[in-house]
Amino acid sequence: MARGLAAAGDEVHVFAREAAEGSPAEVHRLDVPRGWQPRRVLAFSRAAARAAPRGAYDAVQSFSRTRHQDVFRAGGGSHADYLDRSFRGLSRQLRRLSPRHRVLLGIERAVFADPTQWILCNSAMVAREIGARYGPLGRRCRIIPNGVDLERFHPEQRERARRALQIDGTATIWLFVGHGFRRKGLDTALRALHLSRDGTSELWVAGGDAVERWRRRAAVLGLASRVRFLGPRDDTPQLYAAADALILPTRYDAFANVTLEASASGCFAVTSRQNGAAEWFGDACAAVENAEDAEAFARWLDRLGDPAERTRLGEAARRRAEDASWPRHISALRALYAEGAPDARAGAPDIPGTRNGG
Repeated sequence: MARGLAAAGDEVHVFAREAAEGSPAEVHRLDVPRGWQPRRVLAFSRAAARAAPRGAYDAVQSFSRTRHQDVFRAGGGSHADYLDRSFRGLSRQLRRLSPRHRVLLGIERAVFADPTQWILCNSAMVAREIGARYGPLGRRCRIIPNGVDLERFHPEQRERARRALQIDGTATIWLFVGHGFRRKGLDTALRALHLSRDGTSELWVAGGDAVERWRRRAAVLGLASRVRFLGPRDDTPQLYAAADALILPTRYDAFANVTLEASASGCFAVTSRQNGAAEWFGDACAAVENAEDAEAFARWLDRLGDPAERTRLGEAARRRAEDASWPRHISALRALYAEGAPDARAGAPDIPGTRNGG
């Protein structure tokens, strides 16, 4: 994003504890003490407010849980909804009582109650959740989907990627990408593979988690030879291009980037309605109503067993992903910044799925 804004001629400043080398922005490192995480979260919020006070720049946007900014990007959705959707029973209650989550929830409540801050959501699902839980946001709620690099993620890489990964020409590869396998729905993906009619297709799992536990689950289902755990990868563009479809039965994702990256690569995504990206993609992805409905996911795997159908749907996914190019994303952000402070008067946001938004 910093590169896109700088390329558009803007002066960009980044305030962070640390930043990657080669950033086009002027990087200001915040001195935040290590130690107890709740204290660290609050210290970062206060340090950011001191270093980048509102009014000192044309726009101050946050990408973290901070209290004071012009534009608050709810990139991970409502933290309260994240807790409710991602965890169950006692685990959920303990997390809500933990000091770290109480701090994050407190910051969230304060920001959503502040009528002078824009609330930037990456999906209509997130906008609806915030409005339902914290009250109407009015016109200060804006929805801008995530952006994707359409050159880095591209279908033309497919044949080269499959050769590099030594995939047999006739092999069918389903791809699962993500960290935190339970929330992302790997259990459902494994059961779907077990239930699908094709007994030779493989599931490749890229990402970090307690792999041995999941390897045992695969073995119990008789899938030991059909599931490959790849670990964290930095070659995901190659994986997307080589795969036949992405399967992501996530229990909660505000807007899973992997949906966008896979689609840009011509890899059709089968995901859940609990992924905010599904609504934006519409018919250009498959959205299963219940993230735990393994039979529904298996039916999609069976349908995608037809190479012609995979090609048709993959092309549709790529076309839709082109609407989320980085230039479009940057243009939408700059238009928001140019508006100045939001109108604090009550008003109806144009959010799909609400009474006012259709």
